[in-house]
Amino acid sequence: MLEPKKTKHRKRMKGRSKGMTKGGSTIAYGVFGLKAMEAKWITSNQIEAARKAMTRSFERKGKLWIRIFPDKPVTSKGAETPMGGGKGAVSHYVFPIKPGRIVFELDGMEEDIAKEAFRKAASKLPIKTKFIKK
Repeated sequence: MLEPKKTKHRKRMKGRSKGMTKGGSTIAYGVFGLKAMEAKWITSNQIEAARKAMTRSFERKGKLWIRIFPDKPVTSKGAETPMGGGKGAVSHYVFPIKPGRIVFELDGMEEDIAKEAFRKAASKLPIKTKFIKK
């Protein structure tokens, strides 16, 4: 799974996801893209599941770019742990996505194959997405 090798701070605050994305809203590398249409936390497992679904559908013919990386740590305390005792240990990493962000890009294949690959990837993600092309 995707996770940072090293972070400056081990734990981070939750924060809020308001508004549109600040950057990463245009296709930079490929010809086709999958754009997020709502805000949510996307885990490294969901990104990996979407990547696997896409690569299986286009049989490794084209080139795939993953434009997001989960670098936000999410903590959780053990079950039946009493109040107090500080913040829990880091359990997994997420990427807080906002509307307008490009999640994946593809190049080197026909449009109908790319659409099908993105449809399969979108079913693995917890957000509404949109197929776009350059």
